[in-house]
Amino acid sequence: MTQNFPKTNETRLERGRRALDRIDGKAGQNVIDGLADIAPEFADYLFEFPFGDIYSRPGLSLRDREIATVAALAAMGTATPQLKVHIEAALNVGLSRDEITEILMQMAVYAGFPAALNGLFAAKEVFAHIDQSAT
Repeated sequence: MTQNFPKTNETRLERGRRALDRIDGKAGQNVIDGLADIAPEFADYLFEFPFGDIYSRPGLSLRDREIATVAALAAMGTATPQLKVHIEAALNVGLSRDEITEILMQMAVYAGFPAALNGLFAAKEVFAHIDQSAT
């Protein structure tokens, strides 16, 4: 299957930057900023491949992609910082806190209770941070 992006002069990098901003907002930019002094070129890779190529594909909505991403990161059990970013991204693209909680609870069946618990505690932290920032 070939990639079917709309015909534009937009580069992978530009498309990725636009997608990351739309999906992750400030949380995504914090990741990029954190790479500035150690591996700034790695930020370009993040823009181009995951966001410029994969997230920008037409086959799934951003909401669906974040459901898959939150589930995968929670199941891994080793990616809590990235899970937190994507929990916030899931909220940004329209998932509710209840839906995110259900996704994480579902992981108990396939990834075990420790992975589900870690994911739920990560979500609790993200939700609390958002609530605190809103006041």
